[in-house]
Amino acid sequence: MSSIQQAISFLSGTGMLIALAVFVLGCLFHIVRYIGGLDAKKDRVAYGYHADRSVPGIIASIFKWLLPGATAGWRSAPLTTLVFFCMHAGCVLVPLFVAGHVVLLKSALGIEACLPMLPLAFADVLTAVTIAGVCICAVRRLVSPFQKALTSGADWLILFLTGAPFVSGFLVRVCCPDSAELMLVHLVCGNLFLLLAPFTKLSHIVLFFMSRAQLGMEYAIKRGGQTRGGVFDW
Repeated sequence: MSSIQQAISFLSGTGMLIALAVFVLGCLFHIVRYIGGLDAKKDRVAYGYHADRSVPGIIASIFKWLLPGATAGWRSAPLTTLVFFCMHAGCVLVPLFVAGHVVLLKSALGIEACLPMLPLAFADVLTAVTIAGVCICAVRRLVSPFQKALTSGADWLILFLTGAPFVSGFLVRVCCPDSAELMLVHLVCGNLFLLLAPFTKLSHIVLFFMSRAQLGMEYAIKRGGQTRGGVFDW
């Protein structure tokens, strides 16, 4: 077995399991730290005693931000909303439900994978849309004075970590399905994403839900949400 094949075998097996473990444990750490950072008197007591308002507030806060156009913030920039929504949809659906990944998880974890598989044509479209979204984000950071002023090296790293697995995977799928070198690049990029996500701004994968849940409870309980049914158009 060549060194490339050995590397592919490791990164699609033990290496991927290590990366997944780091990713999951890192996400759990962020969740625990976020909850632990809530003020014991101002936050936890209020949230705990008013579940009748906090739960609808959580649902409204999270799901209205998951639907494009459901909030005032989304409607204020419809084009940006469309790009971000499509890109994030691809970032979630393709890694979890593309056929090759489902088979890989089944093999690496030693269990019967029960995840549904995306049709290949639909997965290709989603991948292309995600790559386009990453490119649009990169262009915005280059041409918009506001975005340019806020962009750091870490932001470019995030764009790279997000886009590289999709670009390399798309090339493997469409152009070079028999290229071991390109498959190795794809596996390296995918594992790097899993390893580094908890330590970068990509941790918003879980922190988004935590912050939206807190905002939902905050507005529903403390800021007059009870007079409006616990729902705010924020």
